[in-house]
Amino acid sequence: MEIVESQLKCVAMQGDICGEGPVWHPLERALYWTDINRFLVHRYEPASGATLTWMFEEPVVSVNLTTDPNRLLLVFGSCVGIWSQFEHPNVETIFRLSEAPGMRFNDSRVDPRGSLWVGTMRNNVGNDGEDLDVPFEGGVLYRIDRDGSASEWKHGLGIPNTVAWSPDKTTFYFGDSSANAIYQYDYNVQNGEISNERPFLVAFQHGAPDGSAIDCDGFLWNTRPGARSIIRIKPNGDIDRTVDLPVSRPTSCTFGGEDFKTLYITTARSLDRLSGSVFALRTQVAGSCEPRFRLA
Repeated sequence: MEIVESQLKCVAMQGDICGEGPVWHPLERALYWTDINRFLVHRYEPASGATLTWMFEEPVVSVNLTTDPNRLLLVFGSCVGIWSQFEHPNVETIFRLSEAPGMRFNDSRVDPRGSLWVGTMRNNVGNDGEDLDVPFEGGVLYRIDRDGSASEWKHGLGIPNTVAWSPDKTTFYFGDSSANAIYQYDYNVQNGEISNERPFLVAFQHGAPDGSAIDCDGFLWNTRPGARSIIRIKPNGDIDRTVDLPVSRPTSCTFGGEDFKTLYITTARSLDRLSGSVFALRTQVAGSCEPRFRLA
């Protein structure tokens, strides 16, 4: 697979403070993502080039699909809720984090069974979106099922990032940015359990791991803030390639487009001119549609 710099384009210059949580909506042919610190959800439509934006009352950290194409699962700092942009600002809360506001949710994705996996971290976003100086400790990895019940799967997290599953649905990937580590787990698609934690990419001296997406060949694409790049990692943990970016703080990514061969990359604000924008990278390998949260 060849990747050349001309394939990387800046497609949405929103100036996000912390762009995050992207997902491609295949029926709408549109990309959704958030700006955590400005409490925003964006929607970009490649066909028209238009971007719509909605504002909420607290940080929004990720957007996920549901089994109802007209309703999205939003993960906020303090809760998880079902939302339709046609009913804004109506959000149906299905789970509330009891540890908020001291803790908040961070990176999340839906598993092949239709449950949400999401990690928590010390809340570093103030009431007006300002950055707070906090110790990154005490986070928990949760699985939230369609009935709103939650189970805990890992403790002692700093900054949870990277939530992904292998194409054959047997391996779960999960990371902690503050530990500079991405782990692998066995994943049981029948009961939604993970087991057998083991290192996947640990102490890699090229930035730190943030959000990721997985392609149909089972390679993990991981954004590396601090290293101005995104890396493609083989299933055995070896680095397949590095793609340089024009900004220092890429935050997450997802595959989309008609053929799922466009990797959309969100970024955070820095001194770089195009920081806070969304970039699109055309690749010869496809991703796939993200799983949908199963509504009760």
